[in-house]
This record gives sequence, C-alpha cells and structure tokens, in this order.
Amino acid sequence: MAELIDGKAAAAKVVEKVKTETAALAEEGITPGLAVVIVGDDPASQVYVASKSKRAKECGFHSVQHTLPAETAETELLALVEALNADPAIHGILVQLPLPGHIDSARVIQTIAPEKDVDGFHFINVGKLGTGALESTFVPCTPAGAMLLLKRARGTDLSGLNAVVIGRSNIVGKPMANLLLAANATVTIAHSRTKDLPAVARSADILVAAVGRPQMVRGDWVKEGGTVIDVGINRIPAPEKGEGKTRLVGDVAFDEAEKVAGAITPVPGGVGPMTIAMLMANTLVSACRANGRVPPSL
Repeated sequence: MAELIDGKAAAAKVVEKVKTETAALAEEGITPGLAVVIVGDDPASQVYVASKSKRAKECGFHSVQHTLPAETAETELLALVEALNADPAIHGILVQLPLPGHIDSARVIQTIAPEKDVDGFHFINVGKLGTGALESTFVPCTPAGAMLLLKRARGTDLSGLNAVVIGRSNIVGKPMANLLLAANATVTIAHSRTKDLPAVARSADILVAAVGRPQMVRGDWVKEGGTVIDVGINRIPAPEKGEGKTRLVGDVAFDEAEKVAGAITPVPGGVGPMTIAMLMANTLVSACRANGRVPPSL
C-alpha cells in the first residue's frame, strides 16, 4: 500500500513557521497585511474568504476583508484594488473568484500590484515562474502547496524523473509544470485531447492530477511505485451515508491507485489544506520583501 502524504500535517508546519516568523517581524515593528476582497454572496466563496481571513488573524497578520454587494461596478472594484496597492500596511491582495458576470476578472487581477499578488495570477508573476525566476515571483498557492508535498515525499532533487501533469489550467496545471521543470524533472502536460492518456500517465514517476473530474485517473494509469499528487476536490453522491448525502473525492480513484503507487495524497487531507497555508506563506514573503528582509525558507 502507498505511503499517505499528509497535507494536514504539512500545512500545520507551514502555518507554525509563518507564525514564528511573523512574531519575529513584530519585534521589529513589521506586521504582514492581507486584504481579501469578495464581491457578491456566493456561499462557497463566503466560506473560503472566511477561512482565509481567520487563518490570517491566527498567524498574527493585519487582516482586512472587503465584502462588496453583487451589483458593485467594475470601476468601484478597480478603485478599491488601487487603494490597496497604495496602502503600505497591505502586503497581499486577494480578490476572490468567481466575480459577478459584469466584471472583467482578468482586468481586476492584472490591476493588483505584482508585488502584492499573493495568488500569483498577475502576468508578471506568471512570466517569472515560466522563466524560472522563483526567488522573485509568487507561485499560485495550490501548485506551490502540491510541490512542497511532493518534495517532502521525494526530496528536493527531482532530476531525471518523468512527471506527467494531467490538466493545463492557468491556476494549477501550467504553474505545476513550470515548478517541476525548475526542479529538473522531465515534464509532460496531458489533457483531454492527449492520445492514449492512460499510457502517458503510466510513464510517470510523478503523476499530478488536476482536471476536476471525479476519480478519472484509475489505478491502472499509475506506474508501480510512482508518486501521485491529487489536486482534485469533487463532491459526489454518497447514498451509503443517507439520502441526499455527498462525499469528497479527488481526480484519482484512490482505492485503486493506493495499491499501486509508492506515495499518494488523499482527498480530503492532501493538497487541499496546503492552499491557505501557502497563501499565508506568500503574504509573509511579501512583507519581508517590502521591508528588505530575506524571506524564510519553508
């Protein structure tokens, strides 16, 4: 049976490191600041924003939340982002997606100052990641967390290993591929139009599933002894729990893959907890950079 890669434990270690470093900065009169902006009343977004703001306060950050009505004009939102860009007490700005349909999400994201873009979505940060300038960029939180789990499972040197990333999104698939390249892995990005996808997946020493399709990756897609990083979080019916009940599963058929892989992230409890932890880490890094301090290593 595969070794389980414990995302909860890893996330807790990251958060404790952030708390320690934040306390050290506080002795110098520096407090990392995170501003979270949400537009509208989408229930899932409300939950995510609340958890991010709560964790920021736990870390000792200056935490600000702006909750705007769904009918907020794009110009009003852009003006708020510009004001946060100019606020020296704010080191990280996060605009919760999705935004209402009348607002151009891309325009809003590109208005965030790159040095405060702790989500890593600004084109400047995307470009830096693509060219390997990891020391001066912000990596999107989910792939950053996935990479940390992978390195704890396989070590920091991935040279000579074959990595397959299933999924080509700008939020996970592409940045994950760039992180693996920076770690000297040989990387293939696969997707819905890849020919003989199971065979491609079976070539992977490292298999990253980030497609958003529940249990798509079967056990016979996994190379024996390979490492599986399951980024998917999908809710499916669970009639065994009762009428109308659901449960969370990943993009990998866990029960099958666990019998083949050498190490695997579970869902829930794998990559998921790392996302908010890495957001806290990115905010701390931003505060360090803004004050001429060397960011801590995680």
